[in-house]
Amino acid sequence: MSATDAQPRSRASKYLLRAGTGLFWSLVAAIVLARAAFFEPGIYDGFSRVASLAKSLIF
Repeated sequence: MSATDAQPRSRASKYLLRAGTGLFWSLVAAIVLARAAFFEPGIYDGFSRVASLAKSLIF
C-alpha cells in the first residue's frame, strides 16, 4: 500500500468517480437496449447453415 492510498479522497474526487461510474453504466445500458431494439434474428441464419454443413463434413 503506497502513501497516496492512505490519504483520504477529496469530495470532488468522490463526485467525479461516482459521475464517471454512472456515465459508464448508463452507456452500457443504452448500448444493450439499442442492440436489443435493433437486433435482427435472421442475421445468423447463414452462419448456422455453414456451421451445420461443417459439422456434417467433420463428423
